[in-house]
Amino acid sequence: MIKIEHVSFSYAKGYAALKDVSFTAEPGEGILLCGESGCGKTTVTKLINGLIPAFTEGCALTGKVTADGLTVAKTPLYELAKRIGSVFQNPKSQFFNLDSDSELAFGLENEGMAPAEIQSRIKETVLSLRIQNLLGRDIFSMSGGEKQTLAFASVYAMRPRIFVLDEPSANLDSGAMERLHDQIALLKAGGHTILIAEHRLAFLMDLIDRAVYMKDGQIQNIFTVGEFRALTEQQRIQMGLRTLLPVEVELPAAREAGNRQGLSVEDLTCAFGKKSPVIGKLSFSAVPGEVLAVTGPNGVGKTTLTRCLCGLLNEKAGTVRLNGKPLRAKERQRAAFCVMQDVNHQLFSDSVWNECGMSDSGAAPEQIEAVLAQLQLLSFRENHPMALSGGQKQRLAVATAMLSHKKMLIFDEPTSGLDYARMLSVARVVRDLAKQGHIVLVVSHDHEFLQCACDRVLTLV
Repeated sequence: MIKIEHVSFSYAKGYAALKDVSFTAEPGEGILLCGESGCGKTTVTKLINGLIPAFTEGCALTGKVTADGLTVAKTPLYELAKRIGSVFQNPKSQFFNLDSDSELAFGLENEGMAPAEIQSRIKETVLSLRIQNLLGRDIFSMSGGEKQTLAFASVYAMRPRIFVLDEPSANLDSGAMERLHDQIALLKAGGHTILIAEHRLAFLMDLIDRAVYMKDGQIQNIFTVGEFRALTEQQRIQMGLRTLLPVEVELPAAREAGNRQGLSVEDLTCAFGKKSPVIGKLSFSAVPGEVLAVTGPNGVGKTTLTRCLCGLLNEKAGTVRLNGKPLRAKERQRAAFCVMQDVNHQLFSDSVWNECGMSDSGAAPEQIEAVLAQLQLLSFRENHPMALSGGQKQRLAVATAMLSHKKMLIFDEPTSGLDYARMLSVARVVRDLAKQGHIVLVVSHDHEFLQCACDRVLTLV
């Protein structure tokens, strides 16, 4: 079904992203692509769905890739799209409409399917994937996890024979991950070939047949699922892989509102325009020296809370205090820095180094070097931020937060797309920032990260 034969690939600047990669995926097989951030997983997915070489002019590609009997490099993308469905790490990059219903129909309409058949296919997709809550929605009002689910559903509706999923669990809550697990199981039962590039591994352990472990653009090992499960904890950590077992968050609850030191949120109500409140009468405290986790289901209002605390959204009611002083929205903008869920919105400069300089124009070169080295980004100092991988962009946004010198630092899904070592690195960063006297809030569904990085948890329901 998928055959990659001695493929080497370099981007325009000559960096070898893949070196002599070969493997196959049989019909109905579930293949996991795993390895540290930047090891070449996403590049492999682009080779299979045809984005490489169709959208990589000036690249160097050798070897051969076939999928469902087609030579990928010689097949038009519209033909590949009928047989290969892709869900990207950033779901917004594959949306073409403003509302969810139109997005579910878009691929089917492009195939020229009859309207009655389109409606039947959408109804079947909604029932099979249990996504009734996504119908009739404005895409731009959805949470990151809801967008991820919609992207998967829009591909599922087209019934391709091959599914290529790049970090499909990014930004999903535990309930959505359970649904994703069941959706992938449904695909396997239907005989589809599935290739998944992932860092969060625990939910996949009963779905995969083999695990392809990559390092520095090469395949280091191909494990059967039994061999992969048998890896010792030490072996897994040395390979830079996340836990293979589920993790529960066992942290004390957030402090009650009213602390005179740090952040106190008192009866906060947030809403967009005249719509019903997304958050109603929320109260809690966060103090310097502690890292507060903020978690809860997709769409419950976690990102809305961060926008309000940062002054990007005016509260409808309630009070936000810093060290006992009430802060209006503009004052919160000066006091807080947020690493957004989609970091593409906050990267503006032409190099990693200059991006850091924009955060603090007075920062000494030694200080910027130290921050970039701490986040394993120093070797990319001259790279354009938009040329980085998803995980590297995430770490760059964290670097800008470290250099901002703001009292309150909020991280919205800071470990999306990060491997084990980089996750631990970000965990150390947020703990160090708290020890330095910052008020640190972390919004995340990543239980493994929350358990090792945070001191208390605020669960929104």
